[in-house]
Amino acid sequence: MIRAVAVAAEGEVADSVTLAYDDRHRRRMTLRTDAGQTILLDLPRARHLREGDRLVLEDGRRVLVRAAPEPVVEAVAEDAAVLARLAWHLGNRHAAAQILPDRLRIRPDPVLEDMLARLGARLEHRRAPFDPEPGAYEHDEGAHPHSRAHPRSHG
Repeated sequence: MIRAVAVAAEGEVADSVTLAYDDRHRRRMTLRTDAGQTILLDLPRARHLREGDRLVLEDGRRVLVRAAPEPVVEAVAEDAAVLARLAWHLGNRHAAAQILPDRLRIRPDPVLEDMLARLGARLEHRRAPFDPEPGAYEHDEGAHPHSRAHPRSHG
């Protein structure tokens, strides 16, 4: 079985793999590509795979990561100010949320849904890919988590 040993942001793809959100945070796992090939995800450390990432196989080929449709709830607001307020309340509860141009997408959660509705959101239940924002301190291997946040030295 061929191994996927790295993740790249770009490059021509030979195949794809479609995974739900919970299956996209892994270090080691057997995967079946959309064309039916079995590969072993074998990364140096666990990481969250995002929609559009490429798994780099040992032979140099790349496999596109796709987010599988799954149950989600979309919160639609009457204007940008209300949408920002909804996002703030979700962030204050450390809830995973995907920010779209005109709505927020979360996983179904009755408590969060009730809160969003009380804050003025119109909720739409659907099946769609879920690819939430990474946490503020998540970063690629070797990067300093807040290297772009401020120019000051830690000395």
